[in-house]
Amino acid sequence: MIRIAIDAMGGDFGPEPIIEGVIQALDEKKFLPILVGDREQILHHLPQYYLEQVQIVESSDVISMSDSATQALKRKESSIYKAVELVRDKKSDGVVSAGHSGATMALATLRIGRLPDISKPALATIMPSLSPIANTLLLDVGAVTDCTAKNLYEFAIMGEVYAQKVLGLRKPSVGLLANGEEDSKGNSLTKEAFKLMKGNVPGFKGNVEGSDIFNGSVDVVVCDGFTGNIALKASEGVASTIFDLMKTQIRKSIPAKIGALLMKKKVFKKLKNKVDYAEYGGAPLLGVNGCAIISHGKSNAKAIKNAIFQAIAYNDSNVNSAIEALLIKNNKQGK
Repeated sequence: MIRIAIDAMGGDFGPEPIIEGVIQALDEKKFLPILVGDREQILHHLPQYYLEQVQIVESSDVISMSDSATQALKRKESSIYKAVELVRDKKSDGVVSAGHSGATMALATLRIGRLPDISKPALATIMPSLSPIANTLLLDVGAVTDCTAKNLYEFAIMGEVYAQKVLGLRKPSVGLLANGEEDSKGNSLTKEAFKLMKGNVPGFKGNVEGSDIFNGSVDVVVCDGFTGNIALKASEGVASTIFDLMKTQIRKSIPAKIGALLMKKKVFKKLKNKVDYAEYGGAPLLGVNGCAIISHGKSNAKAIKNAIFQAIAYNDSNVNSAIEALLIKNNKQGK
């Protein structure tokens, strides 16, 4: 049975939505949740019926959002430290946390370790897309702000394999984020990365622009973590602003209110599902020698449930083995 360590104390709203998400996941799939945190608080929110279906690991410390990520390695009694250690010690097949993302990334990278042929991990997230088949995988969105061309090449490999193995795309296409689609566009970093990707990343289509993240022209978009994080936060802001503007305009017009009611179930529900982070659960930290899913701090029960499902799918797909196999193959061909 797959075992998933869950940081029960991480997140903005404490253990309640996290444990509720675990309960919802248990109602749908068979797995062993290992809840890491304050036992008393966990038991307070966990119905007695589920006691025999979970394992609890006591921790006495919580890394808050205001704490520095560099403190994480020293705070061995924290819930996220202990959850990551379970993966390191092979007592869990993955870790899910909605807590301090920087601490989770640092601990996963340094305690679990990287895959043998990966120099830096990448945080990947799903972005809404016009594609009828799948949304767009964007990486990196914050793990590595200062990248080398080799890092971007490895991100492309990891993104393509993840899209194939976990997202179920048979032949995912990959684009390198630049300031134009022409091969000559980009800065010194992307131009060097372009050369490494061409011929070595099976699905590489060349440079793509920011709009291509959302129009469905490629399945995977690769960039450095600084650029990716800005793109992610900007898109979240745009989506939120558009919904707020729509609500404001609908309130001003009776015909608009009637139209909104007619479209509520079919149009608005589908649109919300496309842009709602809870539908995807969290972002996988690709390149670590295990499975680490990082969820939004404001995650509700649905988001936690889907993050757990994502961790289960990650393990079932053997994505790490596939990443290593492709990198080894490319390294041999390059010699």
